[in-house]
Amino acid sequence: MSDTSTPTLDRSATFGDVFAVAEFRVIFGSFGIFMIGETVKMLALSVLVYERTGSGLLAALAYVTGFLPHALGGVFLLAWADRMPARALIVGYDLLRLVMVAVLATGMLSPPVMLTLVAVVALFGPVSSAARSALLPEVLHGDAYVLGRSLLSVAAGGTQVAGFAVGGLLLGLVGPYGALWLTALTCGLSALLVRLGLAARPARIRRTPEADRAAEGKWRGRGGAVRETLRVNRELLADRRIRGLLLAQWLPGSLLVGAEGVAVPYAADLGPGASAGVLLMAGAGGMLVGDLLVGRFVSPAGRERLTPWLSLLLGVPMLVFVARPGLVPAAALFAVATAGFAYQLGLARRFLEAVPELRRGQAFGLVNTGMMAMQGLAAAGAGGLSELLAPGIVMAVAGAASIAATLTLWPVLKPAARQC
Repeated sequence: MSDTSTPTLDRSATFGDVFAVAEFRVIFGSFGIFMIGETVKMLALSVLVYERTGSGLLAALAYVTGFLPHALGGVFLLAWADRMPARALIVGYDLLRLVMVAVLATGMLSPPVMLTLVAVVALFGPVSSAARSALLPEVLHGDAYVLGRSLLSVAAGGTQVAGFAVGGLLLGLVGPYGALWLTALTCGLSALLVRLGLAARPARIRRTPEADRAAEGKWRGRGGAVRETLRVNRELLADRRIRGLLLAQWLPGSLLVGAEGVAVPYAADLGPGASAGVLLMAGAGGMLVGDLLVGRFVSPAGRERLTPWLSLLLGVPMLVFVARPGLVPAAALFAVATAGFAYQLGLARRFLEAVPELRRGQAFGLVNTGMMAMQGLAAAGAGGLSELLAPGIVMAVAGAASIAATLTLWPVLKPAARQC
């Protein structure tokens, strides 16, 4: 007898279904604490480096110093996401961050050594993130998994905004060193919550000869972590279905980020009183609202049917920037465009079914790593193009590129016909 209360492809999950699962509440809460702590840490470190060096360049590097190492970790270390228990990985990374932040807060290190330490620790970030992502479908089933992913996306955006607000307040009250000590507290709290709230699960690939022999074909684990990560990344990308779904998750949304990358010069061109912050906040708000509405109020099958059209929505509003709209209409266009990021919810179930369970952690980590790399390249490309063209034209070009990617990937984005 089937459990009719379990969300399926035909019945949407509700927030009640998702939050009724105790382990999801732990994942959601610890992720929110993690994001707030990371945001406060970046702000505090940037301010601290600037105070000690007076260098705007070093301050900017302090703010983004974890991004490139994060991508490198995703390329070389993701195999650990499947070779070790998820709870141990998440807790271990939180404790590693705690030690790092406590060392930074002592003020004993020079700015270059501080940045080096942050970069080294960031190498392991994608492994912890992949472990958390791969744990979600083990905790939530059916359509609850898709809604859970939507809620984590909402939490990421919302807690970043909260982190900026809290970080600014803390810097004013206790200074950068005090903010770092409080960040260390969030690391410990997140680790404790995960350790006490999540069940112990074995690694997907147990490192024993018996389990290794039982693993299926090419996906079985062998060799060192770096070699294994590179091999499995190649095999994931060689699979036509997985490769198509990866590109569909990477390209349309990442190309839109190029438009966000020139928000500051666009606002400056509009004249005094125009703020890039308004555009970026509108973009964040549109993404949150899109995820909430599509995740909660559209049926699972309907969500999959809407996938290519939502992806198309990412680029179409940006074409209007050729006409250089004012601040308010520009913010509205940003909000409408970023609501299209909800297209990724329609790909969530398909990607989960496409990847081998033994390599689920690495596959989810590859999604995140590729997305960060593509977004960085798109922002850098838009910045370079803005040296030649007006910012509004660059935004329109980014929108056109997103549309072109969507049309190219349309066969992947649309759901396959289901057989009765």
